[in-house]
Amino acid sequence: MAALTTARRSTERGQAVIELALTLPLLLVVVFGIIDFGFMFQRYEAVTNAAREGARIGVLADYTATEARNRALDYLVSSGLGTGTVRPAPCGGAIVKNSRCAQMTTATVTVAGSTPVKTVDQVTMIVEYDHQYQFVGPIMGLFGSNLASIRLRSASSMRRE
Repeated sequence: MAALTTARRSTERGQAVIELALTLPLLLVVVFGIIDFGFMFQRYEAVTNAAREGARIGVLADYTATEARNRALDYLVSSGLGTGTVRPAPCGGAIVKNSRCAQMTTATVTVAGSTPVKTVDQVTMIVEYDHQYQFVGPIMGLFGSNLASIRLRSASSMRRE
């Protein structure tokens, strides 16, 4: 009986190494994808907070649109997203590595369903940041994908009182 078990094990020699070689690359792509998603989500939260901070400054009476835009960009810098170039407003155009943009607009909004009709001055701050994938982008580039970066965009609107 012992000889039969020994003969069987000698034919399956190296099976674990082959299984590891087949599954490890897929497992690493999944793990690094989770890490990249975490970095992207952290940067999206910073972009959202920068838009909120810029809109908050934009509704105050003593500040100009340029000061509100600079406040939003300063928030991005203090969040660690300060490397790169600043694109002039309006935001848009081709993706440039680590570029960031802030644009403020003001509008008069009519409140529906109110008698008499009321209008509200509103400030909207739009902040964009081009996130570069660190792990998944270069790996997907080997397969012909252009998933190297994604534009994170957030808008915050506040009422001027």
